[in-house]
Amino acid sequence: MSTVAEHKPLIESLWPTVSGNDARGLLGKVLLVIGGSLLLTMSAKINVPFYPVPMTMQTFAVIMIGAAFGWRLGAATVLFYLAQGAVGFPVFAGTPEKGIGLAYMAGPTGGYLVGFVAGAAVAGWLAERGWDRSMLLLALAMFFSHATIFVFGTAWLGALIGYKNAWLAGVAPFYLATAFKTLLAAACLKTGWSMVTPR
Repeated sequence: MSTVAEHKPLIESLWPTVSGNDARGLLGKVLLVIGGSLLLTMSAKINVPFYPVPMTMQTFAVIMIGAAFGWRLGAATVLFYLAQGAVGFPVFAGTPEKGIGLAYMAGPTGGYLVGFVAGAAVAGWLAERGWDRSMLLLALAMFFSHATIFVFGTAWLGALIGYKNAWLAGVAPFYLATAFKTLLAAACLKTGWSMVTPR
């Protein structure tokens, strides 16, 4: 019987080859990192009508990747995505119209980008401790992951425009969207586990 410390992330249960340290396992991990970074790029470019402001699905993709891949592979995937943006690929929301590369990353949303790495790691770390098996714990894990992203984003933005303004501009308009994406991510992960034969 598996202990909490031995709990594998969802992706390793759906695709067991990835858990190996041989060439096939390494290739699988590389493909996941590339595929995950493409998903992050697509999620940044999609604007979904929502109240009170439109939302992208990027934080949803971040926390899903973290929880499904585990904290190491999830964080590595987000870092690879950020590296693409740093060298000038238009992978972020609003690029290339709002700039590209390090100049974009140093702008108002820079803290959120750093927070993506931490948020994916939090989601993955909690998932690896069994939080992805219960809908309630999953929702809490997704909430903590989202909160981590907002802490980094608000701290960065606050240094630029003041913390009250950062809260009003960078957090308050996104309450409902964040709640929606938190519950949607939890539901998707739970559905993913329902596809796996119990061990």
